[in-house]
Amino acid sequence: MAFDSFSAFIAMEGHGPYVWACYAVFVVLLGGLMIWSARRNRAVYDSCRRRLEQQQGSKGSARPKAAATFTRVEVSQD
Repeated sequence: MAFDSFSAFIAMEGHGPYVWACYAVFVVLLGGLMIWSARRNRAVYDSCRRRLEQQQGSKGSARPKAAATFTRVEVSQD
């Protein structure tokens, strides 16, 4: 084993505070990113659901949209 005891492992020959602070910052940032992503995902989902409900609710009262028309265009391959 590289260290004589657990306290020597924590101290890491004087480098422990730097190493453990880096790990702590990483864990806090990763946790914050996970929470932010979950909240953002929920907000986007709710926004899409509200927009869909709004579109479905206004479908009967609004004038109908014109049907799409497609025209074939002949393009030379030369």
